[in-house]
Amino acid sequence: MKKRVLNVLLFVSITFAATSCKEEAKTVETEAAKTVETVITENNYTAVAAESMISWKANKIVGGHEGTINLAKGKANTKGDALVGGTFIFDINTLKCTDIPAEDESNAKLVGHLLSPDFFNAEQFSNASFEITKVDGNNVSGNLTIKGITKNVTFPASVSTDGDILSISSEMFTIDRTEWDIKYNSGKFADPAKLGDYLIKDDIEIKVSVKAQKA
Repeated sequence: MKKRVLNVLLFVSITFAATSCKEEAKTVETEAAKTVETVITENNYTAVAAESMISWKANKIVGGHEGTINLAKGKANTKGDALVGGTFIFDINTLKCTDIPAEDESNAKLVGHLLSPDFFNAEQFSNASFEITKVDGNNVSGNLTIKGITKNVTFPASVSTDGDILSISSEMFTIDRTEWDIKYNSGKFADPAKLGDYLIKDDIEIKVSVKAQKA
């Protein structure tokens, strides 16, 4: 019995340590839109829409949801192996929720609500975009436009090439949705006590993944 208790305690200790060491997504600072930095480019790439997307995760006080938004089109530019520029357009109407089975009625209901004026207002703003303004080492800065509002954000990303394929993958980072006029059930604009379990956190976790073919 003593050995069994020690094994359980060891398991709990290892699990706690692994959880504690897990890094949380970093909240990025937002600034006013910036002009694109002028650089000399050597290689041009066309984004492969079928293999490029935004992964997102939004949390409520209790629970949350996650999913994807597909790339519509995009291009990237490099100098040698270094990323120096690019523009990417994402189709808001491709928004998916991946934590609820697709055949579940609540999936369609949630997606419909996210596309409504309460959130992305996809009928009026069908696209979101990201235009790279500067690359400094592993940090990529760019103008992020959602619902017609543009803010400059900076996040860490890894860039690699394999033959004619360029891969760009950001770390998971968070943005404050209210800065892009997505205010539904936000504690900043309604009484959190009245919202209760319906309160939705302002931070949205985002990961950008792009693959592009050399032109």
